[in-house]
Amino acid sequence: MTRYDLIIVGAGPAGLSAAIEAAKQGLKVIVFDENAKPGGQLFKQIHKFFGSKEHKAKIRGFKIGEELLKEANDFGVEVVLNAIVIGLYLDKEVTVNINDEIRHYKGDAVIVATGASENMVTFDGWTLPGVIGAGAAQTMMNLHSVRPGNKVLMLGSGNVGLVVSFQLLQAGCEVVALVDAAPKVGGYGVHAAKVARCGVSFYLSHTIIKAEGEECVKGVTIGEVDSRWRLVPGTEKHFEVDTICLAVGLSPMSQLLKMAGCEMKNTPAGYVPKCDETGETNIPGLFAAGDVSGIEEASSAMIEGRIAGLAAAENLGFLDKEELSEKIYELKKALLSLREGMFAPGNRGKAIEKTEEGIDLSINLLKKGYVGETEIERFPGVTRKKGVHPVIECTQNIPCNPCQDVCPKKCIKIGDKITSLPTLDETKECSGCGMCVAACSGQAIFLMNEEFEPGFAAITLPYEFLPLPSKGDKGMALDRSGKEICEAEIIDVKTKQVFDHTHLLTMKVPVNMAGKSRFFVVRRQENE
Repeated sequence: MTRYDLIIVGAGPAGLSAAIEAAKQGLKVIVFDENAKPGGQLFKQIHKFFGSKEHKAKIRGFKIGEELLKEANDFGVEVVLNAIVIGLYLDKEVTVNINDEIRHYKGDAVIVATGASENMVTFDGWTLPGVIGAGAAQTMMNLHSVRPGNKVLMLGSGNVGLVVSFQLLQAGCEVVALVDAAPKVGGYGVHAAKVARCGVSFYLSHTIIKAEGEECVKGVTIGEVDSRWRLVPGTEKHFEVDTICLAVGLSPMSQLLKMAGCEMKNTPAGYVPKCDETGETNIPGLFAAGDVSGIEEASSAMIEGRIAGLAAAENLGFLDKEELSEKIYELKKALLSLREGMFAPGNRGKAIEKTEEGIDLSINLLKKGYVGETEIERFPGVTRKKGVHPVIECTQNIPCNPCQDVCPKKCIKIGDKITSLPTLDETKECSGCGMCVAACSGQAIFLMNEEFEPGFAAITLPYEFLPLPSKGDKGMALDRSGKEICEAEIIDVKTKQVFDHTHLLTMKVPVNMAGKSRFFVVRRQENE
């Protein structure tokens, strides 16, 4: 039996973060992961993270994964891959299947960071090839460069469903519809808005009735459901698709913790172990961190991992209690800031009608995925003024503030509470640099100049699709719903390393369309 100071199960964001913090304190650490590559979900995540600097905001997930792996290696963390942990016992003994050989390890402390697995739903035809989970779609696209299908229907409007829908569009798929049985969009409004302006229709209070096809998916029928989740006769809608993608939630993979004898509890976030504020279970020296202790964003998982790693070090005498308190004080503060706002864990299941500032939420956003024309100007980031200025269509209290940090002129204000809606400082002049547009993790910031030319305005928008339009290209401007509203011409394209693959397109549109134009498509040639 091989012995280590600390054994960690799972090399995802929580596990690697825990390993780094523990190794910094001098612990001998080993991490087991069943996958062929470490990093967990991070390497599927090509979008930019929310939060603030300490949460690695505006950095793409796979880059965060690369940073964690390098740091773990630098501190001497041993990572064993293709290693399936099949047993965890009371005395913190771990049995691992490596190359079909069962090996035994003993840890003075153990951290379980096994993450979560995708939920599935059943419907007629759900076992047909072509029905896949959103995580599988991400794996195909972002790890193996394989397009999951050509025409896709997404079931689920939480953050996973919204983010993967956008990534499907980036991969060249047509997302024919985004469906959810819930009566409102479940994820961040900014994620929904960037999908909607690409022309994807939202069908809330709808569910899948049947997947059609003999040997694989050829189509799908959906129908409306009432307040009791019963199908409404006569509301059936048919779509020709070759792929049905399911994003219907995650369940903590807590089996090892239950096996070890941890006290467990049922929560809205899943079946999880009872833990104290450091992640320690009722079994001394056995910790849980990340999604296995409750489903949250990867940013929260990394902080939980760091706290657990430090707590394990204290548990084994590598750190005294006073040092532990000092080190985790800021970590807890950062974690609490991620758990505030409309999407805080304590608000799950609650009907929220107003922002923290007392502004009525956009009903259209919750029902259709985009803010309506009559609603948008009630939000403080949406202003009209002379010259170039940002328009911030951030309408929900989510934890994010990179726009405030990157603005060199300090035009954008959020304040100390990162869930506050962004506002503009009218005393500051925008330079038009576009840093805020590129840094916004929700792609919700645009630059507007309604005095560009007589009768025309210039709109700068974030763009993350290929091929990239060129200066002089003509096409159509789309509104927030994805509807073509006017002709547009690209007058500038900015691509800089500091923008991190978010390109800035500036298009010229009629001035009366400036407040509506939010996306651009190149005009197709008639012979195409």
